Amino acid sequence: MESSSSSYKGHKKSIGNWYKKNYIGWLFILIAVVGISLFYFYPMIRALLLSFQSGMGSNLEYVGLDNYIRLFSDPTFIAALTNTFIYLLIQVPVMIILALFFSVLLNDATLKFKGFFRTAIFLPCVTSLVAYAVIFKYLFGVDGLINQFLLDLSLISQPLNWLADPVLAKITIIIAITWRWTGYNMIFYLSALQNVDKSMYEAAKIDGATSFQQFFYITVPMLKPIILFTSIISTIGTLQIFDEIMNITNGGPGNATLSISMYIYNLSFEYSPDFGYAATVSYVIVILVVVLSLIQFKVAGDDK
Repeated sequence: MESSSSSYKGHKKSIGNWYKKNYIGWLFILIAVVGISLFYFYPMIRALLLSFQSGMGSNLEYVGLDNYIRLFSDPTFIAALTNTFIYLLIQVPVMIILALFFSVLLNDATLKFKGFFRTAIFLPCVTSLVAYAVIFKYLFGVDGLINQFLLDLSLISQPLNWLADPVLAKITIIIAITWRWTGYNMIFYLSALQNVDKSMYEAAKIDGATSFQQFFYITVPMLKPIILFTSIISTIGTLQIFDEIMNITNGGPGNATLSISMYIYNLSFEYSPDFGYAATVSYVIVILVVVLSLIQFKVAGDDK
């Protein structure tokens, strides 16, 4: 009996010691858990519930899947979805390729002023979204510097109305996004390249591998996890694009440059407020992010 009692006391004491050692840590993470739950998970759940409701202001009622069914017959949503996919399919690959090119170029040990060039390419991503969007609006205006430059080179005979043409307006948006975010992705690739063993390139040179072969058979495979990461975050960012559309074209001409995020804004604040349908459209972005991320993981061959 004494042995059993002493064993129980020892077990109780060990549990007490464990709590004493860990309760401070739990107190530290409790604030973060509460904050994340309150400002992240709760809004997500409320938005999901809201997507099944319809009405104006606080006069909402549950309508089941009506909002989701409405998506398929909403021409404005279809236009916004199409535009967003155009940005995604063109801009993201171009940006990833440019970021890879600049990172490899600026990782060359023989290149002078590397710090200056790295800073110059990275700086756009720390500028104000609104400020740079407004600058691009003026650059691509009828009397802007881009038209003046093209006229001086005799590439065009008269100024192009970039922001009033559906195709040119999309091109302007794609150029603006690429200019801003290429340097951001480049930094990830540069960081990864710093950890690639130089002896691998030296061995490849000895075996007669060209620079292109070294890039495709050494650099790209070594950067595969980073390429996957930047592709996913770039996809998420493009699906949520708003500031550039709002400040450069305001979704025009017509709905030629309207994005999903801007359509959500219009549904909530510009048109007759329909928060239920806006929440439904917002969950389309969630679904697209999940599906496209899974596809990218599958294509990259990452099953973990």
